Amino acid sequence: MTKRQSMELNRRGLLVAAGALTVAANAVSASAQTTGQANGPASTPTSDIGRRKLGSLEVSSVGLGVQNMSRTYQQTVPTRAEMHNIIRAAFDRGLTYYDAAEAYGPHEVERILGEGVEPFRDQIVIASKFGWNIDLETGERRPGLNSRPEHIKQAVEGMLKRLRTDRIDLLYQHRVDPEVPIEDVAGAVKDLMTEGKVLHWGLSEMGVNTLRRAHAALPVTAVQSEYSMLWRGPETTAIPVCEELGIGFVPRSPLGVGFLNGAIDARTRFAPGDIRAVEGRFSPENLAHNLALVELLNVWAERMQARLGQIALAWLLAQKPWIVPIPGTTQMAHMIENIGAPSIELTSSEIGELTAAVMGQARRQELRKIASNTGDSMTRECRHFRSEGALDEEMVGKTRSRALIVALNLRLQSAEVPSFSSGCSVEFEQHDLRRRHKAER
Repeated sequence: MTKRQSMELNRRGLLVAAGALTVAANAVSASAQTTGQANGPASTPTSDIGRRKLGSLEVSSVGLGVQNMSRTYQQTVPTRAEMHNIIRAAFDRGLTYYDAAEAYGPHEVERILGEGVEPFRDQIVIASKFGWNIDLETGERRPGLNSRPEHIKQAVEGMLKRLRTDRIDLLYQHRVDPEVPIEDVAGAVKDLMTEGKVLHWGLSEMGVNTLRRAHAALPVTAVQSEYSMLWRGPETTAIPVCEELGIGFVPRSPLGVGFLNGAIDARTRFAPGDIRAVEGRFSPENLAHNLALVELLNVWAERMQARLGQIALAWLLAQKPWIVPIPGTTQMAHMIENIGAPSIELTSSEIGELTAAVMGQARRQELRKIASNTGDSMTRECRHFRSEGALDEEMVGKTRSRALIVALNLRLQSAEVPSFSSGCSVEFEQHDLRRRHKAER
């Protein structure tokens, strides 16, 4: 019997167990639904879902993003007990990496996570993030960013209390603060490391020049940025630098905020307050084109006897051995599916075939969509930064025109890595652009 035949037999043999897991998940909570995923049964994870290295930090091959555990995209508030159940069930199934931030809630998600992992705190890795201008006492979100050294240190003290721990295993700067040199940020984190309050650090959605400077000041363990079949921009920006410097990469939104597991289609109506409603890639004129990617995933899900999201995550895992996606969920069944992704073993030929198919779908749409999508994304990003007070009016206009060129050049120069969405390359560059502009003045 060949290895391939053995894999197929093992996969089919897991189907009955997969059904049992789904029943068990539904028994834990009525919220454990699989709406919008009408495809093959979920693969069953083992008690060990594999390990990977982010720099020198070992974690499970898939993590759990907990951003929405205080409020979902649909603006519903999950029950605290159910979130604890999901957190603990993930650990029981081999997951050891949990990703939070002070901005989630704000503060409330860290409390939920701290309560949930308390029984096994020393057996896991907790990541959290600082960087937004959040009142340290009330959690009120104020305009702009704040990575001043004294604020970072105070923010970490609050994290430790909310997470019920004595150290943050991996501390990210959530967004680069253009008012604070990254070397000063690294210095503050180094002080926290000396005190034993932080063990590793990373950056999120930064420019590559900032990443190099940060790593030179204090070795960076991981970078967290959006990366998925839907958005592949990091393949030509952050990921090559991470490979060069030995830095791990953590894709956020690895399922495209629900799109890649079939949760968004032409019938979807976003609730008031759902941030996905303002994403250009989900607007009626773009969604019809982008759904071709979901159709492709449906084909592969049937072929591999898996779920759409599992195929999307397995594809990410196959890109680099130091990539660790962190799909988020507030549903037990979805968590079980997500951590089953490492059991989807794609051969090298299958990886090449799937990647070529993704590229083919994107290329057929790229020229038609690039101007409208990038423009829409830039409008959204500039509106976001303006509302947060991070960019002044003059810089919004200048950054927009320059960043639009950056995004266009990324696509035109990288025909081998087309994407279905836009926005991250713009955000990567905005902070560096402002710093350069200030220097030029």
